[in-house]
Amino acid sequence: MGSHICGVSKLFFFLLFLSLSTSSDAALPLNPLSKSSSSATSGQINSNSVLVALLDSHYTELAELVEKALLLQTLEEAVGKYNVTIFAPRNEALERGLDPEFKRFLLEPGNLRSLQTLLMFHIVPRRIGSDQWPTDPSGPVRHRTLWNEHLHLRSHDSGKRIVDSAEIVRPDDVVRPDGVIHGIERLLVPRSVQEDFNRRRSLRSISAVLPEGAPEVDPRTHRLKKPAAPVPAGAPPVLPIYDALAPGPSLAPAPAPGPGGPHHHFNGMRQVKDFIHTLLHYGGYNEMADILVNLTSLATEMGRLVSEGYVLTVLAPNDEAMAKLTTDQLSEPGAPEQIIYYHIIPEYQTEESMYNAVRRFGKIRYDTLQLPHKVVAQEADGSVKFGQGDGSAYLFDPDIYTDGRISVQGIDGVLFPPEEETNTQKKTSPAVKVVTKPRRGKLLEVACRMLGAFGQDSHFSTCQ
Repeated sequence: MGSHICGVSKLFFFLLFLSLSTSSDAALPLNPLSKSSSSATSGQINSNSVLVALLDSHYTELAELVEKALLLQTLEEAVGKYNVTIFAPRNEALERGLDPEFKRFLLEPGNLRSLQTLLMFHIVPRRIGSDQWPTDPSGPVRHRTLWNEHLHLRSHDSGKRIVDSAEIVRPDDVVRPDGVIHGIERLLVPRSVQEDFNRRRSLRSISAVLPEGAPEVDPRTHRLKKPAAPVPAGAPPVLPIYDALAPGPSLAPAPAPGPGGPHHHFNGMRQVKDFIHTLLHYGGYNEMADILVNLTSLATEMGRLVSEGYVLTVLAPNDEAMAKLTTDQLSEPGAPEQIIYYHIIPEYQTEESMYNAVRRFGKIRYDTLQLPHKVVAQEADGSVKFGQGDGSAYLFDPDIYTDGRISVQGIDGVLFPPEEETNTQKKTSPAVKVVTKPRRGKLLEVACRMLGAFGQDSHFSTCQ
């Protein structure tokens, strides 16, 4: 009796094991990205497969996302095991209809899992043709995707076929023996990917709290100083450019400041290097570029000013003009720096803006970085002329470099500030012969006054 019961129990467990094994083969895998060990997935995909048709179809944007998500092998295993249905969005929906920030989020290397989830959400491991679409408008029909989430298929009264929130615009667009592709109007975004994107965006919007120093006390009032108002990014600097300039080489030859200001609005050193390379590639301004390269303190000072948010216009003399400089003009300490400083205008000017200004106002005096001298601009021969007299220069090569922070204008001469004329004109008058009278002494003058009181001064020639 006991042996009979034992045999029945063994038979029962054997049948239960067979039923569990067959049901596990028919069920979906819990993790679609895991490699299956079955022999069905090891077969090669033929050229008539729906996966090959997807890669060669006009859904090129979706095919590129599949390659970037490293899902080709996973889809080969799925196609070899199931008869799949792929809901493929149009190229226009992925190029222009998708939020650029969301697309950037999907293509980031750290968000590969979200991209794989999104793409597997568009694939159902069973064949659903247009003739198998649910026609009952009362309620949607759920289908499990390769990522173990559900898609809801329904039909409208107007006859439109809807999958979740997207409309089927090209039903049965690609039909193959192992699957079918339906064209949809937009991308399907699962809730998990949307929540991950919202969480990343909210974390990115949180700004870090900058540490602040101890409060300062005003020694005059013995009260706390009010903190300065924050300067918004990209706003013009509060101080004038002359206060931001470092002491000149004649005052304090200290090491040049490093690139980038405290606000870090712009990368000034990169823009200075960029316009120096532009001068070299443009041709005819090698001497100017050589001075900027050799005078590292000057180039670094310009980069620091641009990093602080200031704008500069450089009047660059060409090589012919620089060759006319004499040794005496360059021999004094700091002379090259002062020459270049006189050619830098703390404004952003282009050829059009300067020409319109001189056409409207006649003479324009632009401030330079060589205080207190200014450079005079006026219209001459249909162009802009800088300076006066023999030391003038014309705008020769306009807009060599313009990027919004540094403007470089080529001129055909080297400019020098006008010397102050200290010689005043002396007034000249015709020569007049003056007859000097003999000087009388004090005693004789008193005697003449006494004689004049009595009317006797006419008798003495010395009193006349």
